[in-house]
Amino acid sequence: MNEITTQKSAHATTVGVVVIGRNEGERLKRCLHSLVNSVDLMVYVDSGSTDGSVAFARSLGVDVVDLDLSKPFTMPRGRNEGFDRLIELKPDVDYVQFVDGDCEVEQGWIEIARQTLDEQQKLVAVSGRRRERYPDASLYNYLCDIEWNGPTGITHNCGGDVLMRAQAFKEAGGFNAAMIAGEEGELTFRLRANGWQVCRLDVPMTLHDAAMTRFGQWWKRTLRAGHAYAEGMSLHGKSPERYNVRPVISCLVWGVGMPVFALLCLIASWFWLPAILGTIAVVGLTVMTWLRIMRHQWIKTRNVRKSMLFSMFCMLAKLPQAMGVAWFYRNHLRGTRSGLIEYKTATTS
Repeated sequence: MNEITTQKSAHATTVGVVVIGRNEGERLKRCLHSLVNSVDLMVYVDSGSTDGSVAFARSLGVDVVDLDLSKPFTMPRGRNEGFDRLIELKPDVDYVQFVDGDCEVEQGWIEIARQTLDEQQKLVAVSGRRRERYPDASLYNYLCDIEWNGPTGITHNCGGDVLMRAQAFKEAGGFNAAMIAGEEGELTFRLRANGWQVCRLDVPMTLHDAAMTRFGQWWKRTLRAGHAYAEGMSLHGKSPERYNVRPVISCLVWGVGMPVFALLCLIASWFWLPAILGTIAVVGLTVMTWLRIMRHQWIKTRNVRKSMLFSMFCMLAKLPQAMGVAWFYRNHLRGTRSGLIEYKTATTS
């Protein structure tokens, strides 16, 4: 791990913020208002908004980076260019808080995160609790809310909302700008390989607005997750950690292998009746896994209906995730890059 001095004798550590967004409307307004008076400098990176986002950000005194859209856009590219602008404006900034434009930062988070990095020299990144703003607005929002509620303490990943050591981020080369998703885990993998630690605190950090009301939005988002698993595995799957190997295998086994095996056994049973036992075994194993996930979720929520739905969608997600894996490797073999997958609709300004 690189030795980086984070506490300055003359003054407190400084925090800059990089916000990325496109056509976030009211979501962006909440985001910027929640930060503008609590950090030393803020940069907003816009990727072609048509809803007045740029003008609003500038009205608050926020520095704006208009991305060159002649180059392929990805969220990590936006974060990297925002960071570069932040360093240009304030070269001695200690920490950088990355925030997505659809998130409102909770009051007090910046100071808690800053103090944590000040006091724990082995930490390179710290995140907290991200929760959905409207978890009961739709089933898909509720599923996101559960997803955000990950384990606390030393962890492997940080998510898109995170406070990081600026110098360590710079030395690592920032996010992988070519990735369309999963760039946070890929970056923290590289940082952890250098001896750093990542931590999630059990304190409120951000309110996220997924704004997912349709099954198609959920499907696209889940497809993107499968793509991210595959891309991460292609980069670091041969490491001792076997990065992302397990989720990719899970996607392929449950999303492709088990259904195909069950179907072949069902067809074969027309000619050899005992073959149907294979189909029964797959169905039984699927039900048992569904019940196990449901039980685990029920222990946390004590809500039978929502636990059943969550478990069902965990199993259903394996199909679009497997398709995302296949999509990545198809493009990888062709030597082409996958385009951005957007599931969210713009809000009005």
